[in-house]
Amino acid sequence: MESRSALLRYAWLSIAAALVTIALKGVAWWMTSSVGLLSDALESFVNLAAAMFTLYALALAARPPDEEHAYGYSKAEYFASGFEGTLILVAAGLIAVAATERLLHPRPLEHVGAGLAVNAAAAVVNLVVARILLAAGRAHRSIALEADARHLFTDVWTSAGVIAGVAAVGATGWLWLDPVLALAVAANILWSGLKLMRRSALGLLDRALPEPDRRAIDAVLDGYRAQGLDFHALRTREAAGRSFVSVHVLVPGDWTVQRGHDAVEEIEAGIRAAVPAATVFTHLEPRDDPVSYRDVRLDRRA
Repeated sequence: MESRSALLRYAWLSIAAALVTIALKGVAWWMTSSVGLLSDALESFVNLAAAMFTLYALALAARPPDEEHAYGYSKAEYFASGFEGTLILVAAGLIAVAATERLLHPRPLEHVGAGLAVNAAAAVVNLVVARILLAAGRAHRSIALEADARHLFTDVWTSAGVIAGVAAVGATGWLWLDPVLALAVAANILWSGLKLMRRSALGLLDRALPEPDRRAIDAVLDGYRAQGLDFHALRTREAAGRSFVSVHVLVPGDWTVQRGHDAVEEIEAGIRAAVPAATVFTHLEPRDDPVSYRDVRLDRRA
């Protein structure tokens, strides 16, 4: 797997795509005077700001652990996705204001065909880049890249809706349809921003690993249960590209320290094989000692 620092090139790709689409969508808006196309162009400015912050966050997240940050900097990616969600909310508000003004004071559209062709080209750029970023985000467990990709996919669907709506305005002459469409775009990207902010908040709150990863861990532990070992106090958390697992391992009380150590080494290796990029912590306890079961609860102070 590539190092986290190697992911920076994807952020640069996103920045380049944002600059290209800003230029294309700006031209499309200038040609048509459509507030729907203006809303689409404003979202591309959000894309640019988000991509630049993603670049910074990925660079920070790639730093190795140090004395002050023993668990690394990977959570910086959650700030990037949260920041992107906030920018999306701001863009939704700006679009809504522009659309309301146009709804109250309609204006005819101009050069609709040429403007829509330019906007369609921008949508194609975003679609290609979004697919690349999403694949990279999933492969490297990067929430920042995945958030950027999903935002670009939202932009693609927004552009498709705007193109269809503006084409309908040009065909029917219903000028009210243009600002109404812009309001629909604002509502759509508002929902996208809220989802991004929620996911970032859950990550910062140390949410447990996804269900597939937890099932994989259980499968590893079940194999050792069949050998007479037992486990409790299993805790997991996710920090962008890193996973953390801690578990108490209960072994027969007459085992030597060496035998217990060998067992937990095998268990940790098995969990790391099942959950890539996992950091595993184990605590060895005698299975037959009642004291070993006083810390079964997640909150050990309880």
